[in-house]
Amino acid sequence: MAVRSLLRMGDPFLLQKAEPVLSFDTPELHELIADMRETMAAHNGAGLAAPQIGVGLQVVIFGMGVNPRYPDAEPVPDTVLINPELITLNEDMDDAWEGCLSVPGMRGWVPRYSHLRYRGFDLHGQLIDRTVTGFHARVVQHEVDHLQGILYPMRIRDLRQFGFVDVLFPTMDPAQDN
Repeated sequence: MAVRSLLRMGDPFLLQKAEPVLSFDTPELHELIADMRETMAAHNGAGLAAPQIGVGLQVVIFGMGVNPRYPDAEPVPDTVLINPELITLNEDMDDAWEGCLSVPGMRGWVPRYSHLRYRGFDLHGQLIDRTVTGFHARVVQHEVDHLQGILYPMRIRDLRQFGFVDVLFPTMDPAQDN
């Protein structure tokens, strides 16, 4: 396992579409997932997509209990999601502050679908099929966007609601956001 370097907004690789995973339960896939977990944990992330560490595959991980970057968010189960598909279940949208390990030190007010179903595969190729709401739905959408070359600032409707954490939230501990 290794903590990998994170690509940051501006790197053209983050704007590319990721390729589907064709083989499951391989040593290479196990190593990628282990490195992603280590990297996400080292940065207090709620999720991480393979393109954020320079790997152009449709692999995301997410999950958290208590997280200093999102102190008010409900827990999200630890998940490896490969070749994901999102299905919105209604047109209801929620707006909330988002951050990203590839956009360090910043937050933006981002609209996301509030209720969706996602499908994909785990590390072993077993089907995952869940219906989710709230922060869980937000995290999945954020991470799957990375697989399409989309960073959260691209979804912000009003750029007056995008800025540096220390300016937007002056009482927040800077250690809470990388």
